[in-house]
Amino acid sequence: MDTHQNERRQGAGKRRDTPLDWARSRQMNGIETLMWRAEADPRMRSTICSLALLDRTPDWERFVAACDWGSRMAPRFRQKVVEPAFGLGTPCWVNDPHFDLHYHVRRIRLSESAGWRELFETAEQVAMTPFDRARSPWEAVLIDGMPDGHSALLVKLHHSTTDGMGGFQLFAKLHSRTREHDPDKPQPDAPPPEWISPTDLLVEQMSREARAVPGDALKSAGTLVRALGQPGKTVQDARRFMESLTRVAADPDAEGSPLLRERSLSWRFLALDVRFEDLRSAARQAGGTLNDAFLASLLGAFRIYHAKLGQAIKTMPIAMPISVRRDDDDQGGNKFAGARFAAPVGVADPLARIEAVGNMVRAARKEPAINGMAFIAPVLARLPAPLLGRLAGGITKTNDLQASNVPGFREELFIAGARIERIYGFGPLPGCATMITLVTHRDSCCIAANVDRAAVTDPELFGQCLEDGFAEVLTLCDGAEPPLRRK
Repeated sequence: MDTHQNERRQGAGKRRDTPLDWARSRQMNGIETLMWRAEADPRMRSTICSLALLDRTPDWERFVAACDWGSRMAPRFRQKVVEPAFGLGTPCWVNDPHFDLHYHVRRIRLSESAGWRELFETAEQVAMTPFDRARSPWEAVLIDGMPDGHSALLVKLHHSTTDGMGGFQLFAKLHSRTREHDPDKPQPDAPPPEWISPTDLLVEQMSREARAVPGDALKSAGTLVRALGQPGKTVQDARRFMESLTRVAADPDAEGSPLLRERSLSWRFLALDVRFEDLRSAARQAGGTLNDAFLASLLGAFRIYHAKLGQAIKTMPIAMPISVRRDDDDQGGNKFAGARFAAPVGVADPLARIEAVGNMVRAARKEPAINGMAFIAPVLARLPAPLLGRLAGGITKTNDLQASNVPGFREELFIAGARIERIYGFGPLPGCATMITLVTHRDSCCIAANVDRAAVTDPELFGQCLEDGFAEVLTLCDGAEPPLRRK
């Protein structure tokens, strides 16, 4: 190869070998700060987990190399959180000068006779273990020993890193579409270490805010001049927003279930598969969406569970994140708003329940102040951490259910030569009784439930009720396959 050709190749490689444009913001936003600091109350831990079933066990060295490559492609995973001195500013992400991949990546082998229950118990123990806040808050655990030569990959993240949508934006770029190793993929360098103390960070933030004051003042003045030009519209919009914010912030008009009142630090994982086309067809019979059918199935499960335990209820307080991402938003991070409802648990007809749920969700999405927490969160985040934990817990502990629907992938994906068969997303229990997530993967809806053991005292019965709740909605689709519970 001549010198000129070699230089061209090196130049092309240099342009290509850059990290992904994902989660590049240095400073946490208000919601992320709330989640990070609210953990002063351990019941408010915001740990999210992805549990992927793999068709084989990847070669260990290749798997570790893939994790190393991923941490260079997404430098957020080589960063730790630094709090400003005295907690007076905003937490920031800083390149960890002592980053050690060996700490974050490990493997576990199940016993010879292990199955899904043993896999879930292992994942529960990893998920319930708090992060070392002096390190980057993530772990990747390869779990060997599943039947038929399968293995599993548990990826554990702190929610302040990203929300579900941001996580799948990343997975879409990191996971391979083939089993074979790609020698031509980008190879960015590790980010340079940063030595930033809490005091340095506080001084930096105070200086930046001081410089921003004149510009902010001019911007505010311009906004005021424009508002004075149309005072009637401005007052009307402000009143409409405040009325909406009052509705959004208010507690749902529903009593919490007497069966789900207790809270603890103990988690229990459950999972089942539902055929994607069947659930979507059932939703269409009621003029609803896949999300409407998902929520209606969960409410059916809770109705059945309460009936079997002799405590019939008509409504229950639930919460659901609503994505506020725009097409031009940066990828990664957290961009969601929380909506809370008095959910119609007592509606036995699945078609009527889908319609009721659909109306409820559409009304929430139309609220002008649906993202009102984005305005409040920066103020709340400045409160002392113990007070913030109590305040956040007071809001979420009334939720009997938090449900999330995350669009996944319809194509085949591989990691270190192993094909991903299913992906289950286990969300946190920040004071709520249950967190249940739907992730679409190829032709399946992967349903993952994280339940508080003090609230759901009979998790095996609850798992059966989840099956029954989805089966009830699937009666609206002719020829639907029954739900498959992983147990």
